[in-house]
Amino acid sequence: MLALVGIALVFAAVFGGYILESGNPYVLLQPAELLIIGGAATGIVLVANPLSVIRKMARGVARVFRPPPYTCASLLERLRMLYEVFAFAQRAGIIEMEQDFEDPARSRIFSRYPEFVADPACCFVCDSLRMLVIGATTPYDLDRLMDLDIEVQRRGGQQPVSGLSAMADSLPGLGIVAAVLGVVITMEAIGGEADKVGQKIAAALVGTFLGILLCYGVVGPLAARLEHLNELRTQFLQVLRVGIISFARGASLADPRGLFNSSLDGNTRRAIDIREGEVLAAGRQL
Repeated sequence: MLALVGIALVFAAVFGGYILESGNPYVLLQPAELLIIGGAATGIVLVANPLSVIRKMARGVARVFRPPPYTCASLLERLRMLYEVFAFAQRAGIIEMEQDFEDPARSRIFSRYPEFVADPACCFVCDSLRMLVIGATTPYDLDRLMDLDIEVQRRGGQQPVSGLSAMADSLPGLGIVAAVLGVVITMEAIGGEADKVGQKIAAALVGTFLGILLCYGVVGPLAARLEHLNELRTQFLQVLRVGIISFARGASLADPRGLFNSSLDGNTRRAIDIREGEVLAAGRQL
């Protein structure tokens, strides 16, 4: 929603200022210039990117205009879900959750989090925990595998960003191409009526205007927003990775504030002396 408001504000400011300066809005309606810039930009995208990346670009642009999928509330919900998974695995054993990882939609825990089941991160979490079930890897190797998986996903998410950025970079040049063609047409009309020549010059300048506006006002910001969403997803996956690896390495203390086990390796605990009768910060006496 914020992206849509921003683009609307860009156009409102640009065209509003133009109209306030007594500009004629009909002069900016140049279908030929739009055809040159839009058609050439589309062709560049088709040449530079495979079909799979073009599909990712379309889906990425759609994501920009939807609410962000990863928020503080969703992160806390995923951490709560992981806590339930780890607590059950400690009580009943990780083997008992094999079917939960195979079919998350019917899981006794995952089914209570439908947004997580619909998220591609569900496969990331379940596949990683399934490795613990079958005992196919050590926590150290699992950590590297998960980190590699996140990096592969990050690179995949960067492909549509690169495509949109390349498209944005080409738009000012295509605007110049449209303007040059307009100048060529204008030169052919030299010697004719002055108002006709003026109209052709204005149409040529509109091409440069549209190319720069679409680059810095639409496509470039869309690419930047999509890159931000991809980075947010990468950070989200890293949080899940740290939680799973901490469990795999033996962290078992219920410590939501990270006081005891923060930044520690498996089977390692931070020593904190709490003597009998002392009052803790929460006001409870031991």
